[in-house]
Amino acid sequence: MLNDVLSALSAVATLQNFLIMTAGIWGGVIVGAIPGMTGTMAVTLALPFTFYMAPVPSILLLVALYKGSTYGGSVSAILIKTPGTASAACTALDGYPLAQQGKGGKALNMALYSSVIGDFLSNISLIFFAAPLALLALHIGPPEFFMLMVFALTTVAGVSGNSLLLGMVSAALGLLLATVGEDLYGSFRFAFVPDMQAGLSIAPVLIGLFALPELIKLVVLRAANKDEAAPLGAQHVTRDEFMGSLRSILKGSVIGSILGAIPGIGPSSAAFFSYGEAQRSSKNAANFGKGELEGIAASESANNGACGATMIPLLALGVPGDVITGVMLGAFMIQGLTPGPLLFQTNMHEIYMLFIGMLVSSVLLFFAGKVTMRMFTKVALIPQTLLTPLVLLLCIFGIYSIASSTFDVAVLLVMGLVGFGMFLLNIPAAPFLIAFILGPMIEENLRRALAISRGDPAVLLSSPITWVFAVLIILVLGLTVRREFLKSKERRFQQ
Repeated sequence: MLNDVLSALSAVATLQNFLIMTAGIWGGVIVGAIPGMTGTMAVTLALPFTFYMAPVPSILLLVALYKGSTYGGSVSAILIKTPGTASAACTALDGYPLAQQGKGGKALNMALYSSVIGDFLSNISLIFFAAPLALLALHIGPPEFFMLMVFALTTVAGVSGNSLLLGMVSAALGLLLATVGEDLYGSFRFAFVPDMQAGLSIAPVLIGLFALPELIKLVVLRAANKDEAAPLGAQHVTRDEFMGSLRSILKGSVIGSILGAIPGIGPSSAAFFSYGEAQRSSKNAANFGKGELEGIAASESANNGACGATMIPLLALGVPGDVITGVMLGAFMIQGLTPGPLLFQTNMHEIYMLFIGMLVSSVLLFFAGKVTMRMFTKVALIPQTLLTPLVLLLCIFGIYSIASSTFDVAVLLVMGLVGFGMFLLNIPAAPFLIAFILGPMIEENLRRALAISRGDPAVLLSSPITWVFAVLIILVLGLTVRREFLKSKERRFQQ
């Protein structure tokens, strides 16, 4: 085995592979930082360039783009509250308030450190725990998926701000919007126009909900804003700040690695899951959503931690963990490699090369992030009068370029107005987004579970895994009710 590893290491340690991974990381970071330019787009556009490349370098290029774009989404999320990727939406909750406080550089550094650690630990989990985690994912059926998603939905309580009721209203609206389009059995719901039959894409909803309201506020509430963005201030993350967030980083890395190994979950759900868990266990829970470094650490370590883990079901089972690994599945097939159990027997040398390359790309991500950070921090120095139309054009161009759809642009603009209305009514946007992302998965797995059991709801508690999630849901709900009761009691006491 040692000889195989050394042989793979020498094969990876070439100038060509190094340049390929560097280009992939840099390209991913830049694309991810541009609103609307998703990692999926970057990987898809790069796929034709891999046709004439060797198998392992081509896969390393796509993996590097994936990793870079996942981190890159946090850059625009922190600086201008415009998540470059869906998985960075959670980062914007605390990153943008920190930027407004003059701590944008500090937030970017914490995002980078958390991303690199989460990514590296995820790669380690891929190397050592691929088979066990793949077997676990294999035993998770629709009932287990449903209970897991319901448990993930309990994070709404943690991001509802001062009013749990308004947070629940926001989540209900998100679940309602998630039902638009074709259901599991071919029926259309709320399909008022043909473009709505396929449902609403997450990108225009995400960008519209988080980015456009900020632009509208700059225009409508111009008197309350200065002409220039808040300065970045100190960029150094102190030892105490890092150590205070280390538990959340490690916990987020584990959450990302586990959820990423389950097909269909993806980095976005992992980020919100980790964020909610960090808030529940943090001493600074009240500061989450107002500018808390620990919140950034939790979300970024989880969404990057999911990157390597999504390769587990792909390599071990031939099942893509998300959309991007679905594209990579096509890349494997093009290169004559068939992902699955036999891959570890017939192409072990290539597997070792891939593992080593992914570890190297984690290190490259750190340096690329440091350099790119200095470049993108200039965004904070752009006058708001120039930044507003520039960001609007980037949003519209990015959304249109994904599917060349004017309908998506219309959704973007409408969700911008909805987001601004929610701001005026003090309704938090985060529960809406969480519910919108989780809603389709909750519905799909519930209907599949009931179809398997012929309508018997007892199937939702038919395995030890479902019972574990049920206990966790009850526990979280109990703690939430207790917290709301204590808050209500405290308010009455103050009056």
